[in-house]
Amino acid sequence: MPVFILAGLLVHCVFLVSIFDIYFSSPLVHGMTPQQTALPPPAKRLVLFVADGLRADSLYELDSNGTARAPYLRSILENNGSWGISHTRVPTESRPGHVALIAGFYEDVSAVAKGWKENPVEFDSVFNESKYTWSWGSPDILPMFAKGATGDHVYTFCYAAESEDFGAEDAAKLDIWVFDHVKSFFNSSRSNQTLFSALNEEKVVLFLHLLGIDTNGHAHRPNSREYQENIKQVDEGVKEIASLIDNFYGNDGKTAFILTSDHGMTDWGSHGAGHPSETLTPLIVWGAGVNYPQKVTSQFFEDNFLKEWNLENLKRLDVNQADIAPLMASLIGVPFPLNSVGTLPLEYLNTSALFKAESMFTNAVQILEQFKVKMSQKKKTTLSILFTPFKPLSASEQINFLKKIRLYIQQQKYDEAVSLCKTLIDLALEGLSYYHTYDRLFLGLSIALSFVGWTTYVILVIIKAHTNLTKTVPANKKKSTGLFYGFASAGMIIAFFLLIQTCPWTYYIYCLLPVPVWYAVVKEIPVIQDLATNVLSLHIGQFIGFLLVCILGIEILVFSFFYRSALTVGLLVFAGWPVITQLWIQAKTKALIWTLLCVLLAIFPLMPVVGREPNIPLVIAAGLLTILMSFFSLSSLCKSENKYRDNEDLKVYFYQMFSVALSTYVVGSTHNSLKIKQGLPVMNQIISWMTLVFSPVLLLLSPTFLFERLFSILLSLMSTYLLLSTGYEALFPLALFGLMFVWINMEQEALQHYGLSLKPKLAVFNFTCTMDITQFRQLHLDDVRRSFFFVFFIVTAFFGTGNIASINSFDPASVYCFLTVFSPFMMGGLLLLKVAIPFVLVSCAFEAVQVTTQLSSKSLFLIVLVISDIMALHFFFLVKDYGSWLDIGTSISHYVLVMSLTIFMMVMNGLAQLLTTQRLGLPRRNKHHSM
Repeated sequence: MPVFILAGLLVHCVFLVSIFDIYFSSPLVHGMTPQQTALPPPAKRLVLFVADGLRADSLYELDSNGTARAPYLRSILENNGSWGISHTRVPTESRPGHVALIAGFYEDVSAVAKGWKENPVEFDSVFNESKYTWSWGSPDILPMFAKGATGDHVYTFCYAAESEDFGAEDAAKLDIWVFDHVKSFFNSSRSNQTLFSALNEEKVVLFLHLLGIDTNGHAHRPNSREYQENIKQVDEGVKEIASLIDNFYGNDGKTAFILTSDHGMTDWGSHGAGHPSETLTPLIVWGAGVNYPQKVTSQFFEDNFLKEWNLENLKRLDVNQADIAPLMASLIGVPFPLNSVGTLPLEYLNTSALFKAESMFTNAVQILEQFKVKMSQKKKTTLSILFTPFKPLSASEQINFLKKIRLYIQQQKYDEAVSLCKTLIDLALEGLSYYHTYDRLFLGLSIALSFVGWTTYVILVIIKAHTNLTKTVPANKKKSTGLFYGFASAGMIIAFFLLIQTCPWTYYIYCLLPVPVWYAVVKEIPVIQDLATNVLSLHIGQFIGFLLVCILGIEILVFSFFYRSALTVGLLVFAGWPVITQLWIQAKTKALIWTLLCVLLAIFPLMPVVGREPNIPLVIAAGLLTILMSFFSLSSLCKSENKYRDNEDLKVYFYQMFSVALSTYVVGSTHNSLKIKQGLPVMNQIISWMTLVFSPVLLLLSPTFLFERLFSILLSLMSTYLLLSTGYEALFPLALFGLMFVWINMEQEALQHYGLSLKPKLAVFNFTCTMDITQFRQLHLDDVRRSFFFVFFIVTAFFGTGNIASINSFDPASVYCFLTVFSPFMMGGLLLLKVAIPFVLVSCAFEAVQVTTQLSSKSLFLIVLVISDIMALHFFFLVKDYGSWLDIGTSISHYVLVMSLTIFMMVMNGLAQLLTTQRLGLPRRNKHHSM
């Protein structure tokens, strides 16, 4: 069995990783020639302001009294420059956003997990192509562009990472630091001839990364006074810097300015997904070579922003975020970044028609170069007889396009040239996508084949080893050997086919995986034949009914990933389970409590996911309720007569109750301190980390009797969960635990109801009592229902308090008891722990169900594996890389979540056994017993 579990883990890891190779591998290619317009550029230098986390509506909308939130920038877009919305893509995080802005390409979705500081891949950027770039701002962003640059011409000035504190008095100080350092930089250049000369060169970029708005948004929400005040401070800072630079260069009119953002932010202070509040960012461009405001009488957009912002009469020029990189390159006359997929937004340029046409031609050739390299790479790794080229851009078509565009420019038919350039760019991008996804169908079918094979094999293992549906058939050695050689030959043919095409090593894994999986299935043909005979002898109506109920149950689980209310429907159906199965007749009190707790838990999926303000009184109430429940439970334990119990064990519960009380105090105290802007108290931080570390130790000191150990697990996990809670979700583990405990009792009743076993006494049941293997019973049809209950409760544990399939569902305020300084991986780890705690409660309850219903933990777990794999297969086919970015982000996260869930359940199965059966021994006082 350990070999089977290991194989299962490996197979599921392959399934999980495959999605990124099939749908979201890196789009970058290397080996292109830099492309640059030969004509002199309109600007000598460019100043790029990136206000991190600034939403378009937050900048453009007017205050309640009708005044602009950013008066200087408003006057620029009304009198001096051009404006619009920059549409970002998922993941709406700082790193991918800046890469799109400065390098002109979109990192694949998995980039969100590749780190903020390092370059997972080498790429070209506007900074790299510039003569000199000076940048000021966050240590999380600036170094990656300096590190990716060739030569020593990109300079960075960063504040300390500790300054990015969500609990600080005012995060706007981060932006003030940037503005002050830029001012002192220019002042110092007057006495530094080398620096002064460098600043007066052409092709110079000055980059100001302003993180204050993002930090204030996380800490206080975008509708807060702090966020909006920060926008005003940025507006004043931009005004001062623009004036300083103009004066420094003697108002030579050769400076271009761009203000934009890397991503927006939701109303609840998070980002990462594809909500419009995250993907719509402002873009204001002014200065050398930039168009003045264009007055219009009417313009049509699907949204109603123009009216809301009182900007109906000023032309709005929307762009994709990657379009800003070619705009910057053309303004200062540097080569377009080699990997840029942006299209130059000509309407922003105030230059000659010739310059526009030449710039557009450069843009088209630069993207076409990428297409040619991509095509050449794919041609090398595909057999010539199997290679299908992208016909709209054959070699002859490329030559025709380039000749026509060049001819139009010579004939001064600039509009026709620009139009043809745009067509060529669209075709080249389409061709890039075609070659990038060339192997998708082939790889997708291999993974789907492995999925179906693996699920079939697990079903066969269940039927063969854990049911009475088949009889043992002696193996035919001749047939087995022939089968082995047949599949081995198929594997060798596939490997040879991949070898002559010089495919990546991962392709070997994806394409060869179906071979051993289906070999294992085909080897069990006698079992399949035996099963078919048994199924045909069953009542066909009952069999179809059972099958339909299974399908409906799995579809409800899949549906719940999109609509949490499906969990409410499921829980209400569960509430009626004792009535449907007549269980209520033999256990009226338990059935009533079960129904009430199902209805109570059904309320949680109807509660708002995110967008809620922290409600600390609810967290404190949950802590007090936990302590109250503990007193009642302890009093009942003291009254109960259990000859195996040692009263000294009760001390452990008092320590755990004290830990819960301490956590309740720390939550209230920390959030009050942050509210009055005094930061995170050091003592509270120490207590929080100590609670996190020592809670599991206290748990393992408790007795291993069923009720006592489960209750100890709840207290231990609650002390940590309270520290990570900000609202109603603190009550969720209590309701969930209540239902789990009643579930264990109800399963005993069900066991007796179906006459499968005598009902053991749960009060004295001990997890450490090793069960005689002969006492394990075979699987019954009702065990499929048990397994389904477990998967349903696991999904409820995940989605009960929020849609964690979306990055933007995480509230950074959850981790403020532990840290307030920005640390993405530490914060992410704590948030994942918060998600896992309800999961642990369900897993431990399921472990109790398995041992008390006299089932091998492996048999029930295998059914769980089948259910989760069928769900995963659903999501594999639902993954998208087209449509709205919200849909794409959701489809990826759903598949990753359900696959992680399956892998995690394998790990959690072992963890639940550890938490329920292991006990740390402490030296005790010797007791003298009379003989």
